[in-house]
Amino acid sequence: MSNRWLHLRLAAPLMSFGGVTIDQVGPTRDFPSASGLTGLFANALGWRREQGDLHQGLQDRLEFGALIAVQGRLLTDSQNAKLEANDRGWTTWGQPEGRAGATYDSPHRRRRDYLADHECHVVVRLLAGDGPGSEEIAAALERPARPLFIGRKPCLPSAPIFAGWVVGEDARAALLALGISGRALWPMTGEEPGRDIADLRNWVSGLHAGSRRVCEGVLP
Repeated sequence: MSNRWLHLRLAAPLMSFGGVTIDQVGPTRDFPSASGLTGLFANALGWRREQGDLHQGLQDRLEFGALIAVQGRLLTDSQNAKLEANDRGWTTWGQPEGRAGATYDSPHRRRRDYLADHECHVVVRLLAGDGPGSEEIAAALERPARPLFIGRKPCLPSAPIFAGWVVGEDARAALLALGISGRALWPMTGEEPGRDIADLRNWVSGLHAGSRRVCEGVLP
């Protein structure tokens, strides 16, 4: 039996599919993560970050595959800031956070990776359960409650994200139905070779935790 999948086109001058951050280094993946798509949909729906149960329920229902139509080039941004003892920082729960520490005499440094001129197509459906359905997600992407971005706030899409619907028995078949060739990622089914990717978030605790089993290959 064939399933109906949302078709997303993720294209932007800069985008970032956050990888596993170590210390001050924030890498990017080539493909979107389950937590990243959850955040994108939640932002379009107008949810707040502290609504962890809603986010978790949405992430648990996602099934998706992704295909790279245009491989972007890696761009690394070095971010430097001098923080004074009384400077307040932005937080994910909406309240500025004060600093009790001393002033940094040398800059506080972070490294963030981006993909420049990257284009990725995603097919996604929502498994049965409580929460929004595919039609509601599609409507929210077309008329989002807040401005949308791909990975980080400076990464504004260069085209509408919702690109229509596609039909396929599973995620790989739905990707093939797009008629686009390229390197792709889809959930592992059966006994085909796969690998684990750590792209899940525990939305209640706010920590990244958990992995999925996926397959990767070039689709004709």
